[in-house]
Order: sequence, then structure tokens, then C-alpha cells
Amino acid sequence: MTPGPFRPVSFGDFVSRAHARGTLVVQPRMGFSDPRLMREGLAATRAADALTVGTLTLDSYTRVRDLAAARKAVDEGVPLNGYPLCTHPAATTHTLLDGILDADFPVQVRHGSPRPEHVVERLLSLGLDATEGGPVSYCLPYGRTSLADAVAAWRSGCTMLAEATTAATPHLESFGGCMLGQLCPPSMLIAISALEGAFFAQHGLRSVSLSYAQQTSHEQDREAVAALRRLAGELLPGVDWHIVLYAYMGVYPHSRPGALNLLSAAARLAVESGAARLIVKTAAEAHHIPKIADNVEALQVAAGAAAAAAHATPLPDIADSEVYEEARALVHTVLGLHDDIGEALIAAFRRGLLDIPFCLHPDNAGRTRSFIDNDGRLRWSDTGALPIGRAAAPSRPSLTSTDLLAALSHVQRTYDSGGTP
Repeated sequence: MTPGPFRPVSFGDFVSRAHARGTLVVQPRMGFSDPRLMREGLAATRAADALTVGTLTLDSYTRVRDLAAARKAVDEGVPLNGYPLCTHPAATTHTLLDGILDADFPVQVRHGSPRPEHVVERLLSLGLDATEGGPVSYCLPYGRTSLADAVAAWRSGCTMLAEATTAATPHLESFGGCMLGQLCPPSMLIAISALEGAFFAQHGLRSVSLSYAQQTSHEQDREAVAALRRLAGELLPGVDWHIVLYAYMGVYPHSRPGALNLLSAAARLAVESGAARLIVKTAAEAHHIPKIADNVEALQVAAGAAAAAAHATPLPDIADSEVYEEARALVHTVLGLHDDIGEALIAAFRRGLLDIPFCLHPDNAGRTRSFIDNDGRLRWSDTGALPIGRAAAPSRPSLTSTDLLAALSHVQRTYDSGGTP
């Protein structure tokens, strides 16, 4: 594979150096099929009044490897919902990135594919070296690819990245902290993210990031990120790692003030909890696909909120917590199933030792449920076969459809009414 004509840049090192300086890196989730518009979006991201990294979010056809459909759309000028990296000629992508991608502005490829080999091969051939996903997090929420197939494919993708002859160290981010976006208790999000990070390291990656998505309680989220950082330190010796936080992934506030306040809360959470990077959402999320200007505004709002939080009185570190104890029990139970972490993940889901609430994938047991308690914390109402004890699931009536809809809109209603969790 021939690298593209770009100065080498390590995505992980860029973020780690910024974190050491006390600066939060902010990043959009942006993808356009038109190369000129995609370049414009990357240029605007780089020029924003914030410390940013760029994103190439790929289209749905490329994610599921329907490259014939992607080719037909490109040939006919039909807009796609992302950048068709595997379809545009290499020269087109080189031109798109020329003068934008460099040591001061790394770019990550985001895709959503349970079988990522074609994406990894293409991005490496272009001289890119940062992407994200995982064998669980890009399988269970997105389709019906078997978990065994996804594990095998991600094992191959990780090896391709780890063995790539790039000047910069390849970087891989686990999407595990974002399972279904909402209503998954923090301990499960942390466990999946930590286990995927360990899976990446087992297959040769030396630069990884672990994710967590903002949930329903600011204090619980602080406990969650502290737990994830602690587990990363325990599981990833000798690996360059950082934590990436996602602004709330569920139903977003409809009002502009509510949306921007929720984003600002995510930025404060990132600073208070020691996360190094934040994936933003925009004030337009509830109304239309965000435009470039919407993304730039979100980047700048988040950077401003992070800077203000950095000057606030530091909050005390969170040591042991219920979130950490549950997540640690999940992680170590899984690691005890098999020396190969991929095989351990398959076994854990088959036995219900990992189980995502409300996830309909056929390899998910579907026996766990969650609820939002009176303090706004996301908790288990049914733990199924999870190895965390029945005490984690207080006795509650079964969740009705009305209860579920109310839980799904909890954050939106809270922020639209001017409150905060």
C-alpha cells in the first residue's frame, strides 16, 4: 500500500499532547458525498475558534460494503449521507485533504461497519491512519451481522492497522460507550468500551481511545468516566490511550437554548472527568441534518464551555463507585471466559453475561432492562444473567411503552424546560 502525500501525524499523540496542556479537543461527526463540500467542511472545522480534529464520516452504502450502489450514486450525482471513501478515486481524496490534513489537524475516518476490512484497507492506502468502531459496538446496534463474523472481521481490521507501514502510529477508537445511544446503564457502556480497547491492544494496536456517551445524570456520568479511566489504566499497560466523550446521543432538545445548554454540559463533563476529546452535537439535531455552520457553532460553543470549566474550582476525584464496581465485575467475568478476547466476547453474549437493554440483535439475550430513577440516574431494573448481583436491580413494575417513551425523551424534556439533570 502506498501512503498518501501527507505529513505524518499521530491522531492519538495529537490528542494526548493537547490533554497534557489542559485543552479539550473537539470534533464534529461530519460527512458529505461531494468532495468539494467535504473539503469545505474540513476547512471550516480546522478554522473554528477551537482545538479541533477533522472527521470523514462515510456513507451507508460504504458501511455495508454495497460499493456498487455507492458507485451508481456517485456516477449519477445522487447525494449520499456521507463520504464514499472507497468509491471516489484516490486522487480525489488526496485533493480533498491536500493543505488541510497535517500535523496540526489530524483526520479520523468514521464509518459504522461491522466488517471494516475494506474501509481500513482504503484509508491506509490513502495515508490515513485513524478510525473507530469495534466488534460489538459496530455490530449489535446496526444490523444482523453475527457477532462471530464481526469479531473475525475486526480481528482482521485491527491486524491490518497494527501492521501498517505508516510513519504515524495508527489509532483506533472504541465506539463501545455509545451502545444504542441511550438507556444503557453506564457500567455496561464502560465494560464494552474497555473490553474493545483490550481487544484492540491484543491485536497489536498501541494507540486507542475509549468512548463514553453523556447520559441522564451529570454526577453519574462523572463516576462513569472516572471508572473508565481507572479500567483503562488497569487493562492497557504500555498503550497510549485517552477517553473520548460523546454529547448526548439520544433525543436532542428541540429548543436552541436547550440544545446548546446540553452541549455545554457535555463539555463541562469532559473537563471535570478528565476526558481528552469531545464529539459534539449541534443545535440543529432535532430539526435537520446539520450544516457546516451548525457544526462550527457547536465546536466553538463546546470549546468555550470547556475553557470556562477549566478555570472553575477542581472537583474531587471519584474513587470507588457503584458504576466502577459493576463495570469491573462485567469486564473481569468476560476476560475469564477465554484468553482470546474476541472469543470471550462471543461467549459472554451467548450466555447473557453481557446484555444490552432494548437491543434487538439476535446475538443479544435481551433479558436486561433499565430505568431512570428519581435522581435522574440510569439504573438496572432487570439484570438478566449479568454477573453484578440482583441488588443492582431494585424491584420495579415492568416498563410499559409509555414509560419507555418518557425515558427516551427525559433529557430532551429536561433541557427544553430549562433544567439540567
